[in-house]
Amino acid sequence: MGRLIYGNAPQEYEFDDRTLSHVKIAIVTKLRRHESFLLNWQIPAEHGGGRISLWISREVPLAFVFDDSTPPKLNERWMEVLLQSSQRTGGMAIVSEAEAETFLTKG
Repeated sequence: MGRLIYGNAPQEYEFDDRTLSHVKIAIVTKLRRHESFLLNWQIPAEHGGGRISLWISREVPLAFVFDDSTPPKLNERWMEVLLQSSQRTGGMAIVSEAEAETFLTKG
């Protein structure tokens, strides 16, 4: 499991390495454009349920830590869905790779 480490009083959030790799590239793409945005995801019921929203901007410290030393091959379609969702008022929604494929098929 990889970790997204966020903020001055760092909070850590766990994601599988493949998901975190895609989220990292989407976030970096937005921040390189000087675009701040909300990052949203749901907490699984087995971890208490609920949802999290973080305000992502260049001013807030952010780190990505991966268990696997080899980056995965990126799925461009998944990246497209993440970046498209970031344009909404509600912000970027972290979805699974399967959900991204379904979204594009229905799209």
